[in-house]
Amino acid sequence: MRRTAAGLLLIAGLLPVDLASVVVAQEAADSSSDNGSALIDQSTLPTAIESKGSRPQADPSVLPAAATTLPENLDALQAPPSLALPDQTDQVRIRELRPLTLAEVEQLAEINNPELKAVALEVQQAKASLRAAIASWYPTLDLRAIGLPQYLAAEENVFSEGQDGRLSQFDRTSANFNARLNWNLIDPARVPQISAARDTFEKSRDAYLISLRQLRLVAAKAYYDLQRYDDQVNVGKQSVMASLISLRQARARFQAGVATKLEVLEAETQLSRDRDLLTNSLRLQSRARRNLAKITNLPQDVTPTAASPSRVVGLWEPSLQESIIAAYAFREELDRFILDISINNSKANAALAAVQPILGIYNNFTTDRTEGNEFGAAEPNFYQFGWDNAVGVSATWNIFDGGRARAQYRRDKLRADQSAYEFANQRGAIRLEVEQSFYDLKANQQTIRTASRAVISQREALRLARLRFQAGVTTQREVVDNQRDLTRAQQTYVNAVADYNITIAELRRYTGLDQVVSCPALDLPADKAQPSASEVVPIEPAPIIPACEASLLGS
Repeated sequence: MRRTAAGLLLIAGLLPVDLASVVVAQEAADSSSDNGSALIDQSTLPTAIESKGSRPQADPSVLPAAATTLPENLDALQAPPSLALPDQTDQVRIRELRPLTLAEVEQLAEINNPELKAVALEVQQAKASLRAAIASWYPTLDLRAIGLPQYLAAEENVFSEGQDGRLSQFDRTSANFNARLNWNLIDPARVPQISAARDTFEKSRDAYLISLRQLRLVAAKAYYDLQRYDDQVNVGKQSVMASLISLRQARARFQAGVATKLEVLEAETQLSRDRDLLTNSLRLQSRARRNLAKITNLPQDVTPTAASPSRVVGLWEPSLQESIIAAYAFREELDRFILDISINNSKANAALAAVQPILGIYNNFTTDRTEGNEFGAAEPNFYQFGWDNAVGVSATWNIFDGGRARAQYRRDKLRADQSAYEFANQRGAIRLEVEQSFYDLKANQQTIRTASRAVISQREALRLARLRFQAGVTTQREVVDNQRDLTRAQQTYVNAVADYNITIAELRRYTGLDQVVSCPALDLPADKAQPSASEVVPIEPAPIIPACEASLLGS
């Protein structure tokens, strides 16, 4: 059964009959486990061959097609020539920081990424191999010509008993043409070889779909990571600004004689910590930008930036059980192992065909023409022309090969059995991926809730600590501690949002579904407060300043 037939699927809110029964059975088992009911008999589960067929065809309709052209605003970001290799520093100098959305990143990756292009060429190679295998059904025609024309000149002495030798001279011009038609009527290896080539072609198409899914996941991860480090840079800038204010206040109080040197030193220490935090965030931001440029294969003088700050992309709608069943239905990795079983079985049959008879017909047509001079005649005195045509039946039978064919047959059959075990291993790996991402999503969602509350609480705590410090009822240490706690809470929130979005992208990849709904406005905050664009933070050393300022282009 094809996936399109097996699945009108979860996207429409429906399950195929056979797959739905599995879900129901699983849910029943979960609900009845507390009552001590027996587990599901695993032998009653449908097999992959029953659900997908013994030779499943690749179905590109299960995911959006890859982009084929770039919009006009991205046309200047076409990939450089594949073999281009800069040899001067000016050729790799960054001249543009280009803000990009996630959708634009995916488009650029699908158009420019060299790895995806290479996989697409492998599909064309497999298609050519299939056409070559199908050609074995047709007759072959060979043409051969000898001498177009061929000229021969010779001189010889002819001796007879009792007579003197007689000089003979001649020259000849000859031509020969041969046409041979062969057609194997019975060839036991032909059908399994074509079947193996066909399955290999389908496997290559599945490989392309897998690569496309994986590329979209990699691009999304890289983009969300860039948003993460953009936000961390903003957090670092806010922290540095706050630490500068605290240091300024501490120095003023120290000069006024109402504070100790210790408070100034504590403020300076916190400023150093925040500067280190910002420096590290800027480093990670630069690395994330370059990683995204590599995935999208941008021109050498362009670096991408995130066009917007991070926000929660939505909520994952399917249940865990629905996600698992969808992954089993849609993941091409499982189809590839089924095709491997079919390919190895076909190769086994082809190997056994080596000791089976081959029956064919042939038609062999030959013509030749010769003319020339003999015995020194002034005019051509020799002419010859002839043709023949032979039609017949040919048979070839390799009766004994020392057991070679049987051994190859057993080898390929064992490989088919091996693919079945690899299918089982992949099945377990797929479920593990789905469950890990699903539980990570739940944890990240809770972390976002708690971290957002922590940020609000720490902002208020910092405000109160500053008021208490200005009133002289507390020390600089309380302000520093609250500022450090606020920075940590903001970092936790930033990381939780990025991890959450990455996990959503993983579930899309691992399940083949795209069922994400908008977040409830009051349940899961989607937007984070952004710092004022007018804030300028003096950071040393100087080389860091341009990178810091450049990060504002993506905000």
